[in-house]
Amino acid sequence: MASGSTFLRLWLTDRARDTMLSFLPKEDLPSFRLACHDFSVRAAPLLYQDTDITFRASTFTKPARMAALDRISHHIRTLTFSMVHSPNTFLPPLLDPVTGEEVTFIYEPYTQTTRDSAARLSNPTYGSWEMTDMLVKQYSPLFHAAANVPSFIRAFSSLRNLKHLRISCPGQEAIQRYRRSVVDYALISIRIAVERSNLVLLDTLSLLSIHPGALLYLKPVMGFGALPNSVKRWERITNLAIVMDSIPFTPYPPADHLKLLHAYLHVFATSLTDFAFRWQGVKGLSPLSLDKEVCLQEKSPEMACPRRCHLALRPLKFKKLRKMEVENIVVDASQISSFITAHRHTIREFNFEDTHLRSGDWDQALTPLTRISGSERWKEKAEEVMDVPLLLSPVGIDEKRANEVLVDYFNCKPRAFRPSACKYLDTFRIPHSSTTNLRPKLISNMSLKNDSFPSSAAFDAINSSLQSDDAERKDAVKKGSAIFAFTLKNKEGKEESWHIDLKESGSAGKGTAPEGKKADVTLSLTDEEFGKLVAGKTQAQRLFMSGKLKIKGDVMKATKMEPVLKKAQTKAKL
Repeated sequence: MASGSTFLRLWLTDRARDTMLSFLPKEDLPSFRLACHDFSVRAAPLLYQDTDITFRASTFTKPARMAALDRISHHIRTLTFSMVHSPNTFLPPLLDPVTGEEVTFIYEPYTQTTRDSAARLSNPTYGSWEMTDMLVKQYSPLFHAAANVPSFIRAFSSLRNLKHLRISCPGQEAIQRYRRSVVDYALISIRIAVERSNLVLLDTLSLLSIHPGALLYLKPVMGFGALPNSVKRWERITNLAIVMDSIPFTPYPPADHLKLLHAYLHVFATSLTDFAFRWQGVKGLSPLSLDKEVCLQEKSPEMACPRRCHLALRPLKFKKLRKMEVENIVVDASQISSFITAHRHTIREFNFEDTHLRSGDWDQALTPLTRISGSERWKEKAEEVMDVPLLLSPVGIDEKRANEVLVDYFNCKPRAFRPSACKYLDTFRIPHSSTTNLRPKLISNMSLKNDSFPSSAAFDAINSSLQSDDAERKDAVKKGSAIFAFTLKNKEGKEESWHIDLKESGSAGKGTAPEGKKADVTLSLTDEEFGKLVAGKTQAQRLFMSGKLKIKGDVMKATKMEPVLKKAQTKAKL
């Protein structure tokens, strides 16, 4: 047991102290801060650097909450603003109290931040005193809090070290996409607050699970309460991620929201270096090539604004784009080819996940890579990732015939194709349906996942990764040299075990070890913590030091397991 003076010297050493604090789970930091004043001061940056706010009526208006935000605001690096669509955010039609007729409400944000109550009360908040009176009587306090732009400006002005803003507003029903809700007023307030606050470090924006109409309220060009210099604030964003509710792909999809998306991305055309986009739900059109979609150029009865349908969209080109990822899209091979050609001087990595080619094939889509690199050598190191059928004890079929059957199967089965680096493009991934003849291995695809243990999907991903590459499997066996057992406990208290054999076979399976063998290391933890470990949200050292991970056997060998677990991060969705 270390003496008080020894611990004090350790604590006053910045590197040792910061290392120790980094291993503390975030949920334990509040208790740790209660020990003494210095513990509280040192732990505060780690505790508050990632802060989540679920918006309510008193979030930015209650003095006690604003005082608390002022005390911790300089620690906040990532802010997540969440507001779920619900019956509380629904806005009914505004009715005249005398005639009972519906009244049109033209919103103009009130942005004065004066603290003089007399001056504040001398001007109506919503255009006129009559309109203000109707809104106060007919709409809930949540609406007035969301439309209270000065409170948002005061809150965001205190976040001087903010680097990453995350906005999440899930749950909107498709039938409500052309109705404005309380969430939309909150988005307007957020956009104005960011534009009028001195957030010099803010360079990353994530719009996670948003509805298509949200971009109308986040768009600074001719937006609600926008200033002439509003666009300059958003042009400092270099990293953008969007997860948007799907607009179903039909011959004539509603063009209004697609045009909003196209116009919104144009705001970041001069500054963006990293871009990620995913349709949430059914597949949708590629956001990078909407200007080439015929459905956005022709008139359609489903378009809410037919007078503007004939206007051509400007092509989208990012001047500094280095990394791009799109997922769950429908696209033409020619559109991908045009995108690669247009960005050939800057882009270093692109990723097309869960992509369906509407016309052409992937060889046509990747034709620019041959022109860029000057040859087709980038195809030589291609990695084929494919689904393999399960063959259980074939009767009367020798190995040669079985392989012929498999080759015929693969030649008509879509596969994932990952070309290697070329001169200009470092890494990229796309789905591929080439007809190259392969000699696949017989691999069982019997799932190791147990639905009662959601994180067990990781073992399928690890097994697939090890079996798909002989060199990688041999390297893992050489470095691991042990059988690792994992005993997981779910929320119902049930326990189940899996193993990863890095001593001989280089495979994963159910049970604590392969038949007739014994595990060298056994790791016991909950299913939830294992999911976080595989997803990269925590580290094995932290779980071990906090008592959430128990290790039986050779502890040093357990340290060799983490690189193998990382293989599951990109393949298992936990």
